[in-house]
Amino acid sequence: MKSMQGLMHETSVQAAQERQTTFSAASVAGQKRSRSIDDAGPHPADPAFNKTKGTVQFQRAISVPNAPSRLSASRIVNLEASEGPSEYSQRRAIAATPTSSHDPELSLAHPVYGLPPRLVENFALLGIKQIYPWQKSCLRGPGLLAGTKSLVYCAPTGGGKSLVADLLMLKRVLEEKGSKALLVLPYVALVQEKVRWLRNVVQGLRHPDAADEDETPGVWRRRADQDAVRVVGFFGGGKVRSTWADFDIGVCTMEKVTGPLANALVNTAIDDCSVTQLRAVVLDELHMIDDDHRGYLLELMTTKLLSLEQPIQVVAMSATLPNMDLMARWIDGHSYETRYRPVPIHEHLVYEGKVYPAASASGLIKTATELKNSQMPAQSRAMPIKHVEVSDHKEFSDPVLNAVVALAHETASTGFGVLVFAGSRAACESDARWISRVMPPLHEIKPAVLDRRTDLLSELRSLSTGIDPVLEETVLFGVAFHREYIAGLTTEERDLIAAAYDAGTLLVCVATCSLAAGINLPARRVILHNARMGRDFVGPALLRQMRGRAGRQGKVPVGETYLCCREGDLEQVVELMHAELPAVSSCLNTENRRLQRALLEVICVRLATSRESIRDHFRRSLLRHAHGEKHVEDLLEASLREIEEMQFVTKDSHSNYIATQLGKAIVASAIDPDDGVFIHKELSRALQAFVLDGDLHILYTFTPVQDFGVSVNWQIFRNEMERLDESGMRVLTLLGIKPAMILKLAQGASMRETTREEKELARVYRRFYLAFQLRDLCNEVPIHVVSRKYDMPRGAVQNLSQTCQGFAAGMIKFCEAMGWGVFAAALDHFSDRLMAGARTDLLELAKVPFIKSRTARVFWESGFRSIGAIANTDPKELVPVLMQAQPNKIRLKGKDETKYEEKLLAKANIISTSANKIWRMCLEYIQSRTCGAS
Repeated sequence: MKSMQGLMHETSVQAAQERQTTFSAASVAGQKRSRSIDDAGPHPADPAFNKTKGTVQFQRAISVPNAPSRLSASRIVNLEASEGPSEYSQRRAIAATPTSSHDPELSLAHPVYGLPPRLVENFALLGIKQIYPWQKSCLRGPGLLAGTKSLVYCAPTGGGKSLVADLLMLKRVLEEKGSKALLVLPYVALVQEKVRWLRNVVQGLRHPDAADEDETPGVWRRRADQDAVRVVGFFGGGKVRSTWADFDIGVCTMEKVTGPLANALVNTAIDDCSVTQLRAVVLDELHMIDDDHRGYLLELMTTKLLSLEQPIQVVAMSATLPNMDLMARWIDGHSYETRYRPVPIHEHLVYEGKVYPAASASGLIKTATELKNSQMPAQSRAMPIKHVEVSDHKEFSDPVLNAVVALAHETASTGFGVLVFAGSRAACESDARWISRVMPPLHEIKPAVLDRRTDLLSELRSLSTGIDPVLEETVLFGVAFHREYIAGLTTEERDLIAAAYDAGTLLVCVATCSLAAGINLPARRVILHNARMGRDFVGPALLRQMRGRAGRQGKVPVGETYLCCREGDLEQVVELMHAELPAVSSCLNTENRRLQRALLEVICVRLATSRESIRDHFRRSLLRHAHGEKHVEDLLEASLREIEEMQFVTKDSHSNYIATQLGKAIVASAIDPDDGVFIHKELSRALQAFVLDGDLHILYTFTPVQDFGVSVNWQIFRNEMERLDESGMRVLTLLGIKPAMILKLAQGASMRETTREEKELARVYRRFYLAFQLRDLCNEVPIHVVSRKYDMPRGAVQNLSQTCQGFAAGMIKFCEAMGWGVFAAALDHFSDRLMAGARTDLLELAKVPFIKSRTARVFWESGFRSIGAIANTDPKELVPVLMQAQPNKIRLKGKDETKYEEKLLAKANIISTSANKIWRMCLEYIQSRTCGAS
């Protein structure tokens, strides 16, 4: 651990700074990302680097601020003798998968699949010209292609499981005009990626129109835009509330921090009867149904869909689902399992600098026992296949860190991608720094590669959120990290990093263990710094997700995983690597009132209102299949009494349950029952006295009640409180926040959170701390400035801004359902500022894409104070304004500057086109109103 904290240590062997690292690596097939020392650009120390105030000017390469000294990676010695043909060499020499020439049904154009030619062409353009045998066998399951049977299937990560779901979903949408499909994914990042993929898949596709008498029914042809297949992503936030009329394929998330979008969408569709158009639902990562935070949302949504009297094909998939039969019984579907991987994976255990194969459980357990037994003769012990030499640098005295750095360097030096999993935010940053310091220096990097990395660094610096200092240090050396929002990276940074890694601009990406299921970054080599997430060991399913990222068809010929292990963890790691996956079960229970929420939703959307119909509904739940009918009935009785006592439901004259206004408000706003009670109390108090001569009270109302793991800096809280004007102090008083308590907390006192009242008060204090941040964001303070001011990660600040948009929409719905129309209107008016991140005078400009917050202010100060002004301006005149709005952009010379200006001109064209479209809509609206009045 000492070396992990040694970022500021000096290099112990100065001579090693200039030493060239050699290594022994097995040759691999496939196209490499080459690295060359030919045509090298100037060294950062050369005069070519002309530094000027505020801007770095250069021709080819750029300097790294406060660049640390270079180190060298340890040599990896291959201890194995030359062997005969291996699985790898055979896989390269002999096709592992039959082609469509041997089996015609492996071609997507085969009549058995009934796909339109344009769709087959689109798949071919995306690199999918045929399917695997297992995919054919799965699709040919009973009733699947016809849509009369549901499906649960399990396939390894990278085995092509998504394509099966895509094909079945597209068939349902394409074969019947007006039909809808939902695709539910666990994370927002996956939703964004899937939307882009599906839009490419359906490009140019049109629905069949059998209504035209002059056309042959079922013939595919180009028609008007409204007949195109529309793919819409639901990310949470915003005032634009897409409905079922807006899409054919809706891609949603169940991520709770951004709102349970898929479930809320289904509730709305059931309530207004538009759900009758739904024909297919795809559930990705089905094993997450037992996730403590969001699994119950997936179950209660699916149970509602299963109870509808209409044909809906449910397609559920997972890479880690041990009790698939239970899931198949639940959705009444066909089950299929395969272990096929188109790219083989070779797994290793790294212990004390030695690399051991992890080919079988018995061999690995034997290895662990033998390594512990120092008395055993050497010839009887398990033999390593590689050895990582001890480093000359004291920074790499830790054998685990030394192995991680050496293994990453070895693969990156051959031009292939490396994915490193670390157990914490700090470990991510540390690993990225250490690996970057052993990568080739700038003057040895091929100019074309350095140019791409320079462009990436330039893009990162130009972001309005600022650049992460670690990324600024590592990107030019081909290394970056990829973390979730709560750990600091913004959405824009993560998107840029993922794209650069996928393109080969970056060779090493370090990610947190928790992101294993939330990213799609395949690698030639996956390195696990350890098997822990924080202090605890990861579970078998998460470990399999991480290791499954190695190897991806079309990217690399083989995959490798290296799990690094410390002495004290050896036996637990060995057991974990080959542990059976735990059975997946239902999370729909009375804990945290999850079953109560499910009951309330069913009653509110009128799917079931009598006791018997409610029992019948929950007979279709996974809970009943997992625990039996008697268990479910006992829980239902207790839960019905509880939601009645909480005044969420009441009974009519026929003893049927009906939702109260409060119950309807909770369902409409898509929040948990306990949160609904808290919000109702807060808003009821606000109705009696609301501070309207300032922004703080409304911003507090828009601050989410969910626990984001916020750590309040009470000194900062005190400082901001002392700067409040009279209006802000009245908000404090109305919320019950005591200044004297803030002063005590700032001096080191701790907040009691024992009783329910104390917990609610603590929630008020935390929300108000976040409201301070929202206030600054709405007043155009950049995200990176807010981050520093409040001691919060930039990604967390950005997520607060985005989540508040969705939460604000929920609060408006809550008020509307409660009959508080005036209050809802006031909140709705202010929510525009949340989306714009700007003051009121910029709200019109903020309607144009790419013009938000600081950029909008620059446009305003440059004289573009209306959409009409932008619409009537040549896009070339907008380029200097965009350049001014990105002061951190690296200014380049020659062709680099021309390329930079071309990018800005492309953005200016989009801004101009969008402004013209909005401007024309405004003129048409004004003309229609004028004609109507006359």
